[in-house]
Amino acid sequence: MTASSSPPLRVEDAEKVYPGVRALAGVDFEVDPGEVHALLGENGAGKSTLMKVIAGAVTPEAGRIEVDGKEVPLGSPEAARDSGIGIVYQELSLIPSLSVGENVLMGRWPTTRGGLIDWSRLFPEARRHLERVGLDTEPRQVVRALGMAERQQVEIAKALSTDTRVLLLDEPTSALSDREAKRLFQIIEGLKDSGVAIVYVSHRLTEVLEIADRITVLRDGVRVGTLSAEGVTEAQLAQMMIGRETSGSPEEVARRQQRPGGEDEYVLRARSVARLPRLKPTDLELQAGEIVAVFGLVGAGRTRLARTLFGLEPATDGSLELFGEETRIDSPADAVALGLGYVGEDRSAGLVPRMSVANNITLGSLDEITRGPILDFALEQQVAERYVEDLDIRTPSLDHLVETLSGGNQQKVMLARWTCSQAKVLILDDPTRGIDIGAKEEVFRLVRRLADEGIAILYITSEIKEARELADRLLVMSDGRIIKEFEAGTSEEEVMAAAGGVRG
Repeated sequence: MTASSSPPLRVEDAEKVYPGVRALAGVDFEVDPGEVHALLGENGAGKSTLMKVIAGAVTPEAGRIEVDGKEVPLGSPEAARDSGIGIVYQELSLIPSLSVGENVLMGRWPTTRGGLIDWSRLFPEARRHLERVGLDTEPRQVVRALGMAERQQVEIAKALSTDTRVLLLDEPTSALSDREAKRLFQIIEGLKDSGVAIVYVSHRLTEVLEIADRITVLRDGVRVGTLSAEGVTEAQLAQMMIGRETSGSPEEVARRQQRPGGEDEYVLRARSVARLPRLKPTDLELQAGEIVAVFGLVGAGRTRLARTLFGLEPATDGSLELFGEETRIDSPADAVALGLGYVGEDRSAGLVPRMSVANNITLGSLDEITRGPILDFALEQQVAERYVEDLDIRTPSLDHLVETLSGGNQQKVMLARWTCSQAKVLILDDPTRGIDIGAKEEVFRLVRRLADEGIAILYITSEIKEARELADRLLVMSDGRIIKEFEAGTSEEEVMAAAGGVRG
């Protein structure tokens, strides 16, 4: 086959083995010009490994990569980039203290004859790449001043600033609102029209079916199959990913039909709680055994509300009542002592990665597993084992480092910690972000079970479907405050209209 008739990207027989794990088992994969080819699979299926192999960040034991029919040296990010491969990782690699222009042309800043940075060339060149992704921002602006969606666009502009033929996008919408995701899809359509081949990794099946032309599913390092996105259903994809039928997508898990009742059932009442200027006076009530979802666009104040209630950013105004008594939370230690638990949107910030699964589960209950100043290791193992079995946490052993677990199992470790600590109110901030459909379904069932056991749950999410289908009540935030309450099952259109500031 001549180079001109070759696909922009072809991967043949890629194999990668880690100690005890065969991450890729002879995977074949290719992308056509102007195609969005989605790559799906559960956590641990091999998606990230394949992306890193293509980008040169991981060296495989075997395999071959071609761009436009020309072989690309393996294990070299520079060779991959020079061959026309660009990648945007889920965790963005921008340097916040530098300007947008400096980030876009990172490593390739134009210089004067004297070897100094030629700013008169750098910013105009950066602007050209920004315009390609539709970002109208000043290249001299510091990156830290940008929102997450704008940073995503800068990262894509950076990846395209070389002669990129193949663009790899790893969970590109994980930190974006639905509206910002739509804008990203428009950018992707423009790149398709210019002939760029795009590999798109996402756990969100709905958006995959919206944006992809073809879909390849991996399971346990093996390519299960490649199929056209046209006509396929989410249920079919989920079954291919996990090797069995699901009970439906996570948003279809049956929710409870009745809300808790009685004024005396309230466990948390916030009155005009605020942390100005970003969290404005907000009222909130939670009943025992109730799941209240909070939805809003990026910047609406969802995470700020969660952090304020848990004492990470203590309230500057308002009052808080817990279990019928007025109180004040000035720190996470205060919150834990009062019976609150918190799972933040960044799992790595809550877990201690170099500690064991057992250590992480019992971290919020040290008083219960110590004898004076001495930790009772046997009791710790006994307690942790109970929660590992109860929550079906998949780990080789209790002594395994928590950083080695999949995202879904790490999330279950966090939930186990607060269940173990006997928390009566759980604040969950985007708990399914970045985990696969199988793990997401398990987290949904676990959240529902905790509510059935009487725990009050404040469930913050960036996905409308989660908010609509899981919660007993749905609160919408906009501009730093809760502006509307909906019953479960309200239409997406109504919820999104409220999130966008439409009153009524």
